[in-house]
Amino acid sequence: MSTYRRAHDGNTYFFTIVTYQRQPILCLEQSRGALREAIVETRKAYPFSIAAWVLLPDHLHCIWELPEGDTDYSTRWSLIKRGFTRSVRECISLPEATMSRSKHRESTVWQRRFWEHRIHDDRDFAAHCDYIHYNPVKHGLVSSACDWPFSTFRRMVGSGMYPDDWCRSQPPDVSDLIAGE
Repeated sequence: MSTYRRAHDGNTYFFTIVTYQRQPILCLEQSRGALREAIVETRKAYPFSIAAWVLLPDHLHCIWELPEGDTDYSTRWSLIKRGFTRSVRECISLPEATMSRSKHRESTVWQRRFWEHRIHDDRDFAAHCDYIHYNPVKHGLVSSACDWPFSTFRRMVGSGMYPDDWCRSQPPDVSDLIAGE
């Protein structure tokens, strides 16, 4: 297992965000750009760092580190989802809104809620990073984490947090993680 050197002061969180009806729209080129821009804009007003990330066609997983004393991830996700939705609603085919979604002025891009978990310690952080980076393999999208282009895996290999051949011969033990999928 990799060695992670991070301070976890209660402001590090793991998230799972899913598209409405699991639409496979997130890896499209226009979606990736819109998501990147929504994150950049949100970080201007509400800073955070992204420790780990994977983008899959219908959901994403990530670990954020918020500033000390700041736990307001809900506002950040609201702004990111809203900014993304405004950017893509004209260029991506979306399902028609239900009466409930129309009543609440909700789009048909994202599920209403998201899964969040506060990272407790270095072991918890490492396990969630493993889960994030193994996810494309788990879903049958690639045979190795290093083959998936939409994650932080290669960045972490470059920094020495993972060996290049991580999980090629044997998957990591991520079975005890509840990931909201």
